[in-house]
Amino acid sequence: MGNTTLALVAFLPILVALVLMVVCRMGAMKAMPISWLVCAAGACLVWKLPVNYVAALSIQGVISAVGVLIIVFGALLILHTLQYSGGMETIQYGMQTVSKDMRIQAIIIGYMFGAFIEGAAGFGTPAALAAPLLLSLGFPPLAAAVLCLIFNSFPVTFGAVGTPIIVGFGASLKGTVEALIATNTVPGLTSIDIFYKHIGELVTLMHGPMAFILPIFTLGFITRFFGPNRSWSDGFAAWKFCIFAAVSFVVPYMFLAWVVGPEIPSLVGALIGLGIIVTGAQKGFCVPKDVWTFGDQSKWEKDWTGDIAFEGAKVLKPHMSQFMAWLPYIIIGFILVVTRIDALGLKGWLNANAVLSFNDILGFGAVDVAGRKMGAVSDSLKLLYLPGTIPFMLVALLVIVLHKMPTDKAIKAWTETAVKMKAATISLCASVALVKIFQGSGFNPDMVAQVAAGTAKFMPSMPLTMATAIASVLGPVWPMFASYVGGLGAFITGSNTVSDMLFGLFQWDMAGSLNLSRPIIVAAQAAGGAMGNMICIHNIVAVCTVVGLLNREGDILKKTFWPFLLYGIVVGIIAFLLIGMNVGMQF
Repeated sequence: MGNTTLALVAFLPILVALVLMVVCRMGAMKAMPISWLVCAAGACLVWKLPVNYVAALSIQGVISAVGVLIIVFGALLILHTLQYSGGMETIQYGMQTVSKDMRIQAIIIGYMFGAFIEGAAGFGTPAALAAPLLLSLGFPPLAAAVLCLIFNSFPVTFGAVGTPIIVGFGASLKGTVEALIATNTVPGLTSIDIFYKHIGELVTLMHGPMAFILPIFTLGFITRFFGPNRSWSDGFAAWKFCIFAAVSFVVPYMFLAWVVGPEIPSLVGALIGLGIIVTGAQKGFCVPKDVWTFGDQSKWEKDWTGDIAFEGAKVLKPHMSQFMAWLPYIIIGFILVVTRIDALGLKGWLNANAVLSFNDILGFGAVDVAGRKMGAVSDSLKLLYLPGTIPFMLVALLVIVLHKMPTDKAIKAWTETAVKMKAATISLCASVALVKIFQGSGFNPDMVAQVAAGTAKFMPSMPLTMATAIASVLGPVWPMFASYVGGLGAFITGSNTVSDMLFGLFQWDMAGSLNLSRPIIVAAQAAGGAMGNMICIHNIVAVCTVVGLLNREGDILKKTFWPFLLYGIVVGIIAFLLIGMNVGMQF
């Protein structure tokens, strides 16, 4: 079977998911199990993987999905707990005192608060946390979901304290880069940390322009499709505040990436920016003179809303001080920071305790193939390190005490959260199981003996097959499209980190074969994995769950695709320019 045919077979599960959700408007709860079944069939029939191996990979996917579901449950629990405690209405009241303009609220919460949470926690947490907060302020659920997914892009490369670069490329490129270091091939490249830092520097040059373009574009996009006047200009009118916010974020973001490294640019950059723009908004700095809102809810289109309503009182009332209402989020941010920095010690302790390990699932342990350990199907759940447990569930319990909640209301918050998890559980388990089959498809346990004897070779994995087919067609214009491979990886896996694991070495080899700068192409991969968070299925499912839009994933995907496309064009142009200018280390 030719490479093109193999690539089409590999792409088929993704195509099925897109057609079912976007064209047929089928919910992810039904569409993703069908896509998983198509993927499993392709793995068995075309890749010739043993059925029990595909089953093991699927079980591994379910285990991984549980970790994501814990995060979603925690984010939704915080929302419902604050709703029942009166904290949400107090936050609404306070946000209106900062600015009643919903464009300004979108930038403060969706752009800057989301970037802070991404820098600290990552893995889909920002959209799941910020979207309900926007919903509580009166945003249509569909608009809140779309807005937060779009903004969950430029901070992602440095999310979860640098995980996509350090862990993602560490898994795919560490050995290759260390070989260059050992032979002194590249001047100035003396450690793997320098490589990580250099990739981070280049990524800021690719993300930087979009950090300015995206807030303006997104506000125009939101007012065009959800505003009372259906006008792009209503959103563009807030361009001054968008530029103010972008400068407040990008300056510390770039400084930290170039001076410190990839761990904290998004985290600290957003924290600094948040303080600046909230103060600016309170003083009216760069705020439009007119106040824009989504208008009367009775005039909203039916498909903008879901099954979570924040009707509240017509006149919002504070039920506590603003400090007490925001305190849960302050505690969440503080805990995320202190538990994600190695030097503080808590990260190691949380990772080492309360760990559920699932080793050699269905008997598939690591085997030695030509000096490499391959084929292990194992996973673990680090229950204390998952953001859904600490801080989300922990803080939800603290809120009961801090906000003096009646027991019956606390029970309602937990019960309502559990009920809303059903559809998300099915969708995520199926989609992550599909991802694991994709990742494991490059190894066939039935062929180990033949490979050892030199009589057979493993087929390339499904993602690598797709990427290779794309590269064979695009060739010389690869810099324009490298980021879209990263985006494809994030779409498939739901993670910038895993996308870098999957395609890091492929991008490195592509750059070498085309005589292009490897660091620049790898940086484009990292930027693409970040922008892919806009369209990745499990992020969309997660945010749909917390804003009550289950089975509406296709509607969201149709809208986030366009900013994703724009983002890739801008990154591609910058990659071309950087290559033409011979920027950075040349290897």
